[in-house]
Amino acid sequence: MNLFTPLPSVGEAITALLLLASGLVVLVAALGLWRLPDFFSRMHAPALASTLAAWLVTFASIAYFSTRGDGLALHVWLIIIVLSITAPVTTIVLARAALFRRRHSGDDLPPPLKPQDGAAD
Repeated sequence: MNLFTPLPSVGEAITALLLLASGLVVLVAALGLWRLPDFFSRMHAPALASTLAAWLVTFASIAYFSTRGDGLALHVWLIIIVLSITAPVTTIVLARAALFRRRHSGDDLPPPLKPQDGAAD
């Protein structure tokens, strides 16, 4: 019976740190959902944080599978490419659906963006 467990490898330690960082980013996004006042400001924090968290999980997967396999494992890039394309599209669709619902219910809409001083019209 072995009382001592072996130390984790460098790849496992990097994987663990990246996954912990991803969890912290998601926690910050959840706090943003909880603290921000309305839907339009609430959707900003998770949209950005989910993208960063997905990148961190992707890097953790690359580190883990690269140390376990024969070489650099780049098949995980397919996942992040799909997520990088679909996450902004989903955010835009949610924002448009919320604007559509507000318009139909007769609520006040958020004010339009004003051009900044010196910006071309």
